[in-house]
Amino acid sequence: MKVLKEAILVVLMCGAAVVAHAEVIAPDALIRNTVDEVTAIIKQDKDIQAGDQKKILALVDAKVLPHFDFARMTQLAVGKYWRTATPEQKQALVTEFRNMLVRTYTKVFTVYRDQTIEVKPFKLAVDDETEASVKTLIHKPGAQPIPVDYELKKSPDGWKAFDISIEGVSMVMSYRGTFTTQIQESGIDGLIKTLADKNASSADSDMRKVGVN
Repeated sequence: MKVLKEAILVVLMCGAAVVAHAEVIAPDALIRNTVDEVTAIIKQDKDIQAGDQKKILALVDAKVLPHFDFARMTQLAVGKYWRTATPEQKQALVTEFRNMLVRTYTKVFTVYRDQTIEVKPFKLAVDDETEASVKTLIHKPGAQPIPVDYELKKSPDGWKAFDISIEGVSMVMSYRGTFTTQIQESGIDGLIKTLADKNASSADSDMRKVGVN
């Protein structure tokens, strides 16, 4: 679990890099630059290190959320059932999936200590020059490097991440298994309710931690 949290932190730091000036700067360079920027912020901000939820959420909003393709991530995670969902259900799924990832990500900002991130040169997809893979390694003294790979697609707004693999395990595919089981048991509305309930419970817990009743 600790390894996963550390890897997700780097997902956050690298994910913020995939849009700005994508037509000029390659995805690997964007990731490398943003790793440096976000690392500096975390090291200098004691409140973030201590788990200040407001500051963490503000950092996530500013540096991360605009640069992930949550609609595509949700579609891939839901799989074949996406085709049968209504427009309203699709929007609800994207909203709750996004909220779930935000809540997950904000919990791991305090684990960064002495890791370093090695960013490999990116590779375009063989049959589609609008898709690219960027491989990174998280190095921590005394531990094996953790491979974290990013799948990105170039949109009119630039490069956006739509999947992340940690130690060879796709985040989207991991959710697909869970989502498929939930849909088979209680339908798409059941999945939406489950995600919404978990997000609400997590939000309540966060509010209690900062002393808001």
